[in-house]
Amino acid sequence: MIKVAICGALGRMGTTIAHLVSEEDDMTFVGGVDIKGGTLLGSPVVPSAEIRSFLQDVKPDVLIDFTIAHAAVENIIAGAGAGVALVVGTTGFSAEQRAKIDAVIEGTVPAVISSNYSVGMNIFWKLVREAAQRLGDYDTEVIEAHHRYKKDAPSGTARTILEIISEETGKTEYMYGREGMTERKDEIGVHVIRGGDIVGDHTVLFAANNETIELSHRAYDRAVFAHGVIRAARFVSGKSPGIYSMDDVLDL
Repeated sequence: MIKVAICGALGRMGTTIAHLVSEEDDMTFVGGVDIKGGTLLGSPVVPSAEIRSFLQDVKPDVLIDFTIAHAAVENIIAGAGAGVALVVGTTGFSAEQRAKIDAVIEGTVPAVISSNYSVGMNIFWKLVREAAQRLGDYDTEVIEAHHRYKKDAPSGTARTILEIISEETGKTEYMYGREGMTERKDEIGVHVIRGGDIVGDHTVLFAANNETIELSHRAYDRAVFAHGVIRAARFVSGKSPGIYSMDDVLDL
């Protein structure tokens, strides 16, 4: 039985993941960490400051993190220090924070790190890469939309899309929105929408004279991400130390 703990357990994603874990035959939810303590599904949720003693007491096999960047760094350090396998879905890390995370994980514990755990989105990234390889001379725009409470912008998923397009086309200049007299250059346009309870919409538009091609992915429920997290948790449990991606989890 894989013992799973969650950082951000009382948040939207945390509670969704906990419920799915509780339905799996080979997993059990043993509690979590959040800003304030409480309970979830009859298991303890302790304040973030108590994560080290929590991990020592509960001894989970996998620690899942869906928090915010600065909190996730500390959670990952604590998890690696306790020898717990990690699944990290938090986005918005700075280059310095990501380097710190990588250094803590490498050679210590196995970890799956991804900006999006949806199976469909991971296939979508493959389609975007193939399109960018063939449509590098087309004007390219990336549009993403999320709920009003999402803090990082663009989303981690959109940043992955931008990285893919840049790798394949050589375009490294990003234009975040447009206003006034802004003649288009050889750039990638980036547009961010925040509102309501939008779960996650991402569109890539390739435009040339007389035609446009749009690739879109829309998530209607956070369960699509949570199901991917479950697969990642099952994959990472017992793996050799190192950083894995959803490509590894899905054998892509």
